[in-house]
Amino acid sequence: MSDTEIASPATRGHRSPRAGLGLAALTAIVVGSMIGSGIFALPSQMAGSAAPGPLLIGWLVTGVGMLMLAFVFQTLATRKPDVDGGVYGYAREGFGNYVGFTSAFGYWASAWMGNVAYLVLLFATLGYFFPALEGGTTVPAVIGASIVLWIVHFLTLRGVETAAFVNVIVTVAKIVPILTFVGVAAVGFKAGLFTADFWGARTAIDGEPLGDTLNQVKNMMLVTVWVFIGIEGAAVYSQRAAKRRDVGRATLLGFGAVLALLLLVNFLSYGLMAQAEIAGLPDPSMAGLMEQQVGAWGAGFISIGLIISLLGALLAWVMLCAEILRVPAQQSVMPELFGRENAHGAPAAALWLTNGCVQVVLVLTLFNDSTYLSLVLLATSLILLPYLWSAAYQVLLAARGETYQDGHGRTRDLVMGAVALVYAVWLVFAGGWEYLLTAAVAYLVGTVLFAWARREKKLAVFTAGEWVVFAAILAVSVLAVVLMVSGSLNPLE
Repeated sequence: MSDTEIASPATRGHRSPRAGLGLAALTAIVVGSMIGSGIFALPSQMAGSAAPGPLLIGWLVTGVGMLMLAFVFQTLATRKPDVDGGVYGYAREGFGNYVGFTSAFGYWASAWMGNVAYLVLLFATLGYFFPALEGGTTVPAVIGASIVLWIVHFLTLRGVETAAFVNVIVTVAKIVPILTFVGVAAVGFKAGLFTADFWGARTAIDGEPLGDTLNQVKNMMLVTVWVFIGIEGAAVYSQRAAKRRDVGRATLLGFGAVLALLLLVNFLSYGLMAQAEIAGLPDPSMAGLMEQQVGAWGAGFISIGLIISLLGALLAWVMLCAEILRVPAQQSVMPELFGRENAHGAPAAALWLTNGCVQVVLVLTLFNDSTYLSLVLLATSLILLPYLWSAAYQVLLAARGETYQDGHGRTRDLVMGAVALVYAVWLVFAGGWEYLLTAAVAYLVGTVLFAWARREKKLAVFTAGEWVVFAAILAVSVLAVVLMVSGSLNPLE
């Protein structure tokens, strides 16, 4: 059987008979995957990085960059409706099976590593009410996290549509505390506090000055790298959408809603307390601000909101983990096993592998409670490369004129794709070279799955061009291993 036969349009457009996620469900997946813990810790993280003036500049740059990326997913969903799997499908369609595999594998690894962090933070937050769970890595906390993990697992095994419906409800529930905070902050906002040191010339955090405007912008933008992950959620679920055009709409709606909440939470916070005081608040810092405004019940209310938010994000990302394995498995890029669905239309094997990995790392946090923090940073580096490939694919389409027979919108899409690509490249390097090197090792190990899938269908593992890509990954991996052995590289510290 040839690649052409396997990757035919009919195959790419195959859709489960249970598919039918509507606009609300797709938007909830985007919002649910983007809003996890980041927004609840945003006030202190940003206050420790930048004053209001540089913050405004940084959000403007970030907003434009992420908006261009959102437009990329909207445009590709419209112009390439037969391409399934979002970030995986775009990478494969534009740059071949192996690059598509690295996109899918990196996204999957990133997603389940992030789920470990969600579970640890969930039980660390519950420690506010139950001291035995404090820190999230005690024996009771890991047992509790494991129970929650497998409850979500079996819920998702009941079918994606069922899990998506629950995700809509949870997403609405976790937005309520955030909107409540915004309302309270708007009433208590003091313009004098906001403008007291607008450019950060006099503010010091832990005795250290904030630095010049450019340095503050750079520092705050590194924080924003993490809060937008999930923008691609609807695109990953393109094959299950009731209407393909809803994929692009959901991406823009979800992005717009989350950006508005992030900006309101961030800027209103600067009018409630002095910047240095906000920077010193423990996480979730939104709870500390709420307590300062309305009393102790406010901190408890926000903590409950964070718990609901983490549960919702966990559900959304478990779904995304399984989906990003299922679609490649139908196209001989992942082993066929991961594409099989149970009676409810859920990719059971993909779910078992994903949550089994989460369980193993949860147990490991008992012995090294800092490991999961490092995994989050590695996870972010892994997920940024799929963004880069998606932006590059739009540039490729527009440059070739493919799907632009009448020429309409070609220049616009080329410009937007180029801006998104430049931003994606910056994000990849902002993640840190040590995590890029470690990511190469992860891709090298994961290539075993790609070879398995290709041999399963009696296909050549690599094309000539893919051998070059593999050789580059191998070379970088060797460098990473040498640095690890010498002690110069340790991403888990």
